[in-house]
Amino acid sequence: MRDTRGRYTLSLLLFVVLFAGCSATGNDGGLVIYSGRSEDLVQPLIDQFVTETGINVAVRYAGSSDLAATILEEGGSSPADLFFAQDPASLGTVALAGLFTKLGPIHTDKVPAQFSDSQSRWVGISGRARVVVYDATRVSPDDLPETEDGFTESRWSGETAIAPTNGSFLAFVAAKILDEGEEVTSAWLDAMASNKQPTYAKNSSIVAAVNAGEVKTGLVNHYYLLRALAVEPNEVGRNFSFSVPTAGAIVMPAGIGILESSDNKTDAEAFVAFMLSTAAQTYFSEVTFEYPLVHGVEANEQLPPLASIPTPDIDLSRLAEVLDLATDLVAAAGLI
Repeated sequence: MRDTRGRYTLSLLLFVVLFAGCSATGNDGGLVIYSGRSEDLVQPLIDQFVTETGINVAVRYAGSSDLAATILEEGGSSPADLFFAQDPASLGTVALAGLFTKLGPIHTDKVPAQFSDSQSRWVGISGRARVVVYDATRVSPDDLPETEDGFTESRWSGETAIAPTNGSFLAFVAAKILDEGEEVTSAWLDAMASNKQPTYAKNSSIVAAVNAGEVKTGLVNHYYLLRALAVEPNEVGRNFSFSVPTAGAIVMPAGIGILESSDNKTDAEAFVAFMLSTAAQTYFSEVTFEYPLVHGVEANEQLPPLASIPTPDIDLSRLAEVLDLATDLVAAAGLI
């Protein structure tokens, strides 16, 4: 793997030079961020923001859907200034409740429109493509199906892992509902359950299971395998992208929104600006292996071009509208 630390550090320093002097903190105790992104992925970047701006940050880590539910319960009394979620469905849940403030074009114009809320209530920060992770010692990519529907066949029984309680999986199910309808999605979930597909708590556990030979395949976000390979290049797992437009190949942004109830919007705006800076986008590209979403920042050379992924024509802002239905269908199938 190429050495990217020098490029990342240089980009970060260039951002700091530009950022210094234009950040009026108005700091009344620092920012509170509810993060559905895992600590090992984003805490180093948050630490860098704190170091370079002097703005204190307290982070509450939990699942994106859990945090969205917490924000709904807290309403206008939420202590959070920002919600940083791993999927657009969780962000949309908060947006539909009217709890986000509208972001200005200085933020939203940096990212392609399909990766942000249509009403500018949240903005995409990094992209994660849904893929199949497979054991290359036991499976040929030529044998993998064209869509996720193929994994309901008996030959894949017990061999395709899923993470039914994970926010990204639920967002994928919501996308399938929007793309193919409730009946088709329900039938697919029932068929996966009947096919005795093993369930895991999260994507990283599925990747570990494939690499350990526990299962042949799994439905995950693309970057988990690349992170595992960065640690151990001899792992057997490989990523496979479906060849036709399907919810199973959708690219979903992790994104962020500022709570309307925040009393610290100036610092919150500074954090959003930092996450959309070339430095932070380079971090996502080269350290976490996600797709940068800001125009002009290159994706990691190990990734296929974002434009080459055949995704269905879905308004990601609408995922939240069917997220409860997606959760109900997963439960009805006996997967949770």
